[in-house]
Amino acid sequence: MVRLKNRAGTAEGPTEPAGDVATSRRIRVLHVLPAPNGTTQYVDHMIGGAPPEIQILTFSWFRAIFGVYDVLHVHWPEFLVRQRTPVGRFVKQVLSYALLLRLELTETPVVRTAHNIVPHESGGRLERRFLDALDRRTALWIRLNPTTPLPSGVRNATIPHGHYRSVFPPDPRTTPELGRLFQFGLIRRYKGIERLLEVFRASDDPAMRLTIAGKSQDAALAAHIAAVAAADDRVEARLEFVSDEVLAHEVRRAELVVLPYTQMHNSGAALLALSLDRPVLVPRTTATDALAREVGEGWVIMFDGDLQRGDLLRAMAVARLTLERGTRPHLADRDWELVGRRHAEAYHKVVPDVGRRQ
Repeated sequence: MVRLKNRAGTAEGPTEPAGDVATSRRIRVLHVLPAPNGTTQYVDHMIGGAPPEIQILTFSWFRAIFGVYDVLHVHWPEFLVRQRTPVGRFVKQVLSYALLLRLELTETPVVRTAHNIVPHESGGRLERRFLDALDRRTALWIRLNPTTPLPSGVRNATIPHGHYRSVFPPDPRTTPELGRLFQFGLIRRYKGIERLLEVFRASDDPAMRLTIAGKSQDAALAAHIAAVAAADDRVEARLEFVSDEVLAHEVRRAELVVLPYTQMHNSGAALLALSLDRPVLVPRTTATDALAREVGEGWVIMFDGDLQRGDLLRAMAVARLTLERGTRPHLADRDWELVGRRHAEAYHKVVPDVGRRQ
């Protein structure tokens, strides 16, 4: 894949910022994100977009509890305590409360990105208690769009999710195929894939094609998708992880990317499709309404309530007209250098005396 240029120091290979001023203001940020693994992940953008005065560290429990850092930046905090086995959950809960104690003793500020309004899957009582305790320690909340509800009275900043244009440069050799739809990402119940399959099969147009790609977290749902694909040769199911190159190729082959989620607030999948200049069909929410206004007419097509056959056919017609115009969605406000500078400003707000602590 094409990797973002790393301008920031990382735990695996620190880069010294140039100049005495930058060095005196250097902030070490530990993200609750795994290290890059060669695929496109949010952590790649946090590293690649960070300006020189921000040193990015990626997560390990040892580093979180015993390491040296100025800010803990939390993403999807429920995964700090979730584990499939009872023993694994117990170990994570112990580690999580040890982390809270370390933050309290060292007075380390927490920055929290609110990727979702609530976790996609609910957790238990102990998880909720931990999340409440972490919320109380959070010095600044970052929301990805201005419609995200936050706890009353908290300090916050709005920093949009960056685009993927620098990761996936244009490929004029791959053009959209008439009637081709694409749905991708981790296969989970809330993404409305069962309803999409039902609606698609109700459209008996032989020119229509639907590809679903992604690894399933639900064996029963995966079996259902595979059964539908076996019964309808217009449906292709790739129930596995696909590489970034394959993903980009499949998005570009499609006229329309269909994301019929039962809940949608922020969607990296929608931004990836828009970055590759493909329209998306999404449920109407305050967040998707705002995204539609931002990127321009015809790129974000919305439906109300449950997805219907008419929604799919209308969206395909709109997508075709949009692609024929030959323009691109407006994503200038989501450049990752700009996103990186905004994050740096947020860190300086919670660590104002960092220069005196070097």
